[in-house]
Amino acid sequence: MFQPNQADVRRFFCGAYAKYREGAPVDPMEAIATRWIAEHPEYHAELADLEAALAADYRIDAGRTNPFLHLSMHLSIEEQCGIDQPTGIRQAVSLLAARRNSLHDAHHEVMECLGEMLWTSQRSGLPPDGQAYIEAVRRRATA
Repeated sequence: MFQPNQADVRRFFCGAYAKYREGAPVDPMEAIATRWIAEHPEYHAELADLEAALAADYRIDAGRTNPFLHLSMHLSIEEQCGIDQPTGIRQAVSLLAARRNSLHDAHHEVMECLGEMLWTSQRSGLPPDGQAYIEAVRRRATA
């Protein structure tokens, strides 16, 4: 299984953004990444400077959003939906996207559910609860 480190992730997104700007060919994963990068112009300056990106510190107490974490979450949610894992996530995200009239807005809400599931897992020492995650997304889709 591929387990990139922080620098690998930052290089991937900066490289994908460079190809996006240049109109260069991208591989399938970069194509997904560049779709989400295009949705986030507020990150473009940070993605344009690889050396600064590698050195950047995105601590919560610094009040800066981590564009690499944010974009990685978009990719994770897209992958989850693509393989429907956990089972039911594809339908839950689809329902939420229809309700919000925006896949992008739906992803941002799903990120909150995903983050909560991971936080709960870390705090409890138990594995992530995929069913609770899906139910949280479904609640948002029906609220």
